[in-house]
Parts: sequence; C-alpha cells; structure tokens
Amino acid sequence: MNVTPQAQAVLLLTAHFSKAAGGGTRPLSPSEWGRFAQWLKDRRIGPEALLSEDPGRVLAGWEDKSVTVDRIRYLVERAGALGLALEKWNRAGLWVLTRSDADYPSRLKRRLRTDSPPILFGCGDRKLLRGQGVAVVGSRHATENDLAFAIRLGGIAAAQGLSLVSGGARGIDEAAMTGALDCEGTVIGVLAEGLLRAAISTKYRKGLMAKNLVLISPFNPDAGFDVGNAMARNKYIYCLADAAIVVSANREKGGTWNGAIENMNQRWVPLWVRPNGQSAGNASLVARGARWLPEGNLELKLLLTPDNGVQSSQPTGALFDEQQASSSDLSRGPSLTSAAQRVSEEAPDNLPREGTPERNSEEPVGSPSVETVETMSFYGLFLSRLQGQTARTPATVQDLLAHMDISKRQLEVWLKRAINEGHVKRLQKPVRYEWRRQEPRQGSMFESN
Repeated sequence: MNVTPQAQAVLLLTAHFSKAAGGGTRPLSPSEWGRFAQWLKDRRIGPEALLSEDPGRVLAGWEDKSVTVDRIRYLVERAGALGLALEKWNRAGLWVLTRSDADYPSRLKRRLRTDSPPILFGCGDRKLLRGQGVAVVGSRHATENDLAFAIRLGGIAAAQGLSLVSGGARGIDEAAMTGALDCEGTVIGVLAEGLLRAAISTKYRKGLMAKNLVLISPFNPDAGFDVGNAMARNKYIYCLADAAIVVSANREKGGTWNGAIENMNQRWVPLWVRPNGQSAGNASLVARGARWLPEGNLELKLLLTPDNGVQSSQPTGALFDEQQASSSDLSRGPSLTSAAQRVSEEAPDNLPREGTPERNSEEPVGSPSVETVETMSFYGLFLSRLQGQTARTPATVQDLLAHMDISKRQLEVWLKRAINEGHVKRLQKPVRYEWRRQEPRQGSMFESN
C-alpha cells in the first residue's frame, strides 16, 4: 500500500486505528475535517506540513471550538499506531483513498461537499466507483418474497449494464448483491462494519478476483457493528448511485426508512419503492414523495431521471395479487402485470406523455417512432421488443411468446393495437407478424409543409 505523506496526515487526523472509539481524543468527523481542510486550502497549506512542522506554528490564526490545536497535535502524533494499521490493511489487500485522489468518487464530493468522507478504505477494483449504478436497499429481516425480488433486481441490473450499489448487510442488501454477482454484474458494497473481515472472506472472493466487486467503508476496517455508523453509511449508498429502489421498509423506524427519508430531503437521487402489501413503510415513503416502482420488464436506466415519462404502478387490485406470488415465481423473471396493462391501455393512443420527446416533423402523423412510443408506457417497451423480433423475419405468436415474458392474452391485445396503429402487419398461412417499415405517404392538409 503506497500512502503519500498527504494521505498519512489525513489518516492521522480523521481515522480510528482500533475497534474501540470511545474515550480519549476523537479523530475529526467529516464535517470537522471539511471546515479544517477548507481553511488549509485557502492558505495553500498541505496537511502533510503538520507532520514535519509544529502544528502550533502551521496553524497560526486557526480558531475553532471543537477542532483545537492541541487536538490536532495529539492526532498527528499517532504515527506508531498508523504504521501498524497500514501493515495490517496492506496484508489484507486494502487500499486507501482521500478526497484529493483521482479515484475518489466524484458523486460523493458533488452531493455531500464538505460532508463527504475524508478517507475511504476499500478492496477490489476502485474503477467501479465511477460507473452508473442503482442502489437497492431494504430490511435486514425480509420475507422470502422480498429476498427473491432483491435477487431478481440484482440480476436485472447486471443484464442492463448497471452497477448494483448496496450496504452488504444481511437481508435485502446481501440478496441484491448476490443476484448481481451471480449474473457476473458489477457491485459496489458500502460497509458499515468489518471491511477487513469481508476482504478476506470466501463470500466475496470470487467477485473480488473477477474485478466485478468493490467494497468500501469510511470507517475503521476493524470496526464492529455500530448503530451510528450504520445510519451514517446510508447516505453514501444513495450518493454513489444514480437511482435507488427500496424493497421493504419499516414505517418510521430503522436504517432503511431513515436513509430513504434523508435521500428525499436532500434530493440526491430518484427514489422508487416496490409496491407490496407487506411493508407498511413502503406506502408511507410514497406518501412522502417517493414513486412506486413500475412493474413488468424493468428498464432500470429509465429510473435514473425522475421526469422521464416512466409510469409507476399503483398498488391496488391485481397488483397485490402479483406480490403474493411465491419466490419461485419471482425468480423466473419479470412479467407485465395487469396493473401495467392498465397503464398502457388507458393512455390516450395519440398523445405523448409528459416528458416525451417532440415528434420529428418529417415523421408521418399517427406513426410515432419506437423511441417516442417507448417513453410513453409499458406498451412502448413491447413495441421496441416487437420491432427487434420481427424487423427481419416474420414471427408467429409462439415465437413472440418465447421471447417476451407476457401472457398470450396481453400479447394478442397489443398485437391488435400495433396493427391498428400501422407498426406491424399480419401475414397469413401461417399467421405471422412482420414489422412494417415506414414508407413515404402522400401529404395531407394536417401535415406541416
């Protein structure tokens, strides 16, 4: 582990070097370090100057009620403890990032500013911290149904090229991470405890070896469970992602609830909640501003921006019936439910949704492009898949059912609509469906010149 003098100074000022943090002089908190670092920066003083010169002279003019010169002096004199800690961390394959390092996640600095952690400990491929990702969080005491759903979400994220961000705790966090890793997806685990233990455990070895996993923590790698650390960790999960999905939450209590509320208050990333009838906290989060997660064939990248035309499901009627399905049903993959059908079938056929791109004036009226239709509803996602399946070779109903996870009845409804709208034509003997290439039409008085 190559640790620069600047990183050494930051570690001495902000890190714990033992499991027990109680008593004695506390290292600087992220907010304390933030204002101290800003003071140093304004005066063009590197923190490493405190290692070679008397802190009293370097900090002439510094005044702060909690961050005193004596406290700084005590912290930077812990060189012996730092040396032993670095040797142990190095043997476990850990690395250290400070805010000034190029690989430090820009999302944390942009969203948390001076409250971003001064030090990140980690193992695995740190480049994974730069990519797009979706956070999946939920209760430690989850039902089998919720765990199966979390595993499925991890697999969907992997298939769609997004990193899965979670907290590594048992329950929903661990299930979602496992689902992504089993599908060879990339995972960012933000741990509140036991990074040193996790780095050498067999549970994560395969993902770390394949460079599909990075584990990070702003806390001492030796730290055991601490409620304060677990609560503080939540904001880092949200801020390292581009959208977040709550699988299950307890109303008004617990880390999942508090983290989701903090995210909504701070408006870090769009928050989506799984519709179900088992977690009272889910509906309460939506009442406070979160959105129901659309059901059916999820396109996770459409969730990254809140005003993108995605229609979220409403938790009524048949929607609850879907959520009572067994975990084995869920593990087979997503399906378009009756709630999703209502979203598409009740939408006006010729009116774009809010946030839908403007129609190109050169396109025939009444024949929107697949890209435009796709943002309208689940029907748009169906059209996109239909085009892919039938643009070159006509397909039978059986062919389409084999490639689309929807019911035969729903397929027939949407095929009829697609024919009426001119997207597809029906061939005979045998009955097949072929994507209709748009051809120039004679103009009409309703088209712009």
